[in-house]
Amino acid sequence: MYNPKIFFISIFFLCVALLAFGLYLEHFQGLEACPLCIFQRISYILIALITFTAFIHNPRDLPLVIYKSLTIIVALSGALIAGRQVWLQHLPPELVPECGPGLDYMLNVFPLSDAIKMVLTGSGECAEVKWRFITLSIAEWSLIMFVGISIVTLLSLYINRKQNF
Repeated sequence: MYNPKIFFISIFFLCVALLAFGLYLEHFQGLEACPLCIFQRISYILIALITFTAFIHNPRDLPLVIYKSLTIIVALSGALIAGRQVWLQHLPPELVPECGPGLDYMLNVFPLSDAIKMVLTGSGECAEVKWRFITLSIAEWSLIMFVGISIVTLLSLYINRKQNF
């Protein structure tokens, strides 16, 4: 039998584990997060907040659909960001954009909308592959995770709908 509380807490712990691993890579392996990586982390944090809130709230009916829809929207947004980074990583070296200023600098100097636009365009540092596991880069794994979260959440909506009829 499907239990929404178990679903939400499982997605929450998955996001926490992914964020913890990212922090491990940054602080213990010396891999600095590029601007697109930071936006992917923000997506994981938002998913974790949504799913933890849903776990605590234990919603039924429409609120349950709203929590899951929000999870899907944020996961797909994260997938788009990760997909952009994967695309940058697979560009031929001569087409990779030049490295831009750091995220802190962009947020301090430019209006927020301009800074976000610059980050999402990506830069040379976002195209660098600094770590691989089973031949996939961090961005490729992140894309898989975001798509997986989206699919599992969509399937849980379907299962929930089937149980209510």
